[in-house]
Amino acid sequence: MILHLQLESANQYMGSMEEPSPETNYTKPLGIRFIEYIKRSNISYKTHQVIVLIVTFIAYASYHAARKTTSVVKSTLDPASDEVSLNSLPWRRRPFSWILGDGWAPFDGSDGTVLLGEIDVAFLAVYAIGMYFSGHLGDRINLRIFLTIGMVGTGVFTSLFGIGYWGSIHSFYYYLAVQMLAGLFQSTGWPSVVAVVGNWFGKKKRGLIMGIWNAHTSVGNITGSLVGSALLQYGWGWSFVVPGLMIATIGLVVFLFLPVTPESVGVSEEDESDSPKKSGAEVTAPLLISSRAEVKDQPVGFIEAWKIPGVAPFALCLFFSKLVAYTFLYWLPFYISHTAIDGQYLSDAAAGNLSTLFDVGGVLGGILAGHISDRLDARAITAASFMYCAIPALFFYRSYGSISLTANVILMFITGMFVNGPYALITTAVSADLGTHSSLRGNSRALATVTAIIDGTGSVGAAIGPLLTGYISAKSWSAVFTMLMGAALIAGLLLTRLVVAEVTAKIEESRSRRGSTSRSQPAVIDV
Repeated sequence: MILHLQLESANQYMGSMEEPSPETNYTKPLGIRFIEYIKRSNISYKTHQVIVLIVTFIAYASYHAARKTTSVVKSTLDPASDEVSLNSLPWRRRPFSWILGDGWAPFDGSDGTVLLGEIDVAFLAVYAIGMYFSGHLGDRINLRIFLTIGMVGTGVFTSLFGIGYWGSIHSFYYYLAVQMLAGLFQSTGWPSVVAVVGNWFGKKKRGLIMGIWNAHTSVGNITGSLVGSALLQYGWGWSFVVPGLMIATIGLVVFLFLPVTPESVGVSEEDESDSPKKSGAEVTAPLLISSRAEVKDQPVGFIEAWKIPGVAPFALCLFFSKLVAYTFLYWLPFYISHTAIDGQYLSDAAAGNLSTLFDVGGVLGGILAGHISDRLDARAITAASFMYCAIPALFFYRSYGSISLTANVILMFITGMFVNGPYALITTAVSADLGTHSSLRGNSRALATVTAIIDGTGSVGAAIGPLLTGYISAKSWSAVFTMLMGAALIAGLLLTRLVVAEVTAKIEESRSRRGSTSRSQPAVIDV
């Protein structure tokens, strides 16, 4: 009798291992279950991949749309032209108020630019610190719920900034506190979306796929610029409230439709050549299967993630790369509206619309950087080359961008391509590569942590760049561009060791290929 019960329990145990538990259906997002109910069949692995790309693309585009509005509204809050001098006396600024607007206290004073810079750095400092914690949490909790909370929270505090318009709030500390809390919720976005995409896509063509996917950054910036600029005529508060409502709504879409991992929705990836387990970071299938049970509940620690080869150099490179990129993100519309182009100043709305061309160039740069790095199989060489090319692009944009509108458009596009190219590559394909590095033995629970370390470090630079610009631009925009060129140079130099390693590997590979070719040729016998 006892033997019979033991055999029966053993059979039940084996059966539970062979057949998926019906409870796994309840881990599927409601939207996925609804689609399957309508189709009356399960969604394929490829379809899940498409859903992941679309949902995460829209989600992070909404993050950047909400973030971009601050730069568009700056010229309305602080209308003082640097041609008039930000430190000039009030009676010297008043004649220009009919062109630039009267501003909004407390940002309409002589120190308005500095105050706006301090708000930017507070936002980005909290964002950078929050990024480290978000990555740590993202590897330990449900990313779908985590991302939804972050998006709804971002929407709430972005809207609260705009509510200051109708509430006639003129307290600097109100806007400072709201932006800091918005930065905290914004930090949930990037580690989450990169981790989810990394769970569904392997290393094959990862650079190209993520280069195209990373266009969400520029699409979000463009959307934020266009929406913010269009709504300025109704009151600058709308430029915050509408993007805030957009990201909160899209957060609900994420909750309903985002599948975090193949396991969470019960799809099979055995026949999919593009799955992470087949084309992942130099790991064999048996190792992944045998180690999953061991590492599933043991996410990689913060210090261990820093020790992964390549994480530190790319993280430091991104520090300076994002310093350049985010200076443009936060100050480009302000710079355009306060710089005479062909002898004329553009309106705030026109400057915001024109600045979108920088992001259009960034889309092309991200795709090119991803494609080139895939073809060369050399992430560091590609990123460093783009950073070095950004130096003359920045110089020419500052020197000749004011000659005519056409010259400004062309040079801005080229600058955006070289500035955003390496930024896009490092934050996507490189982060995903390092998050599935061979030293991790197939542990996918490191993706969010590694992504957070790299982008979190970059975000520190993103905070410093706009802050320094707020102070330096009050004296000279040429000095700002000198700072940006120096940052681009340092970013490229930080990858020197990795570049040398990749070049050496390419030379060795070329020599071994030539050697194998010569040995395979048949000997020719003269008669």
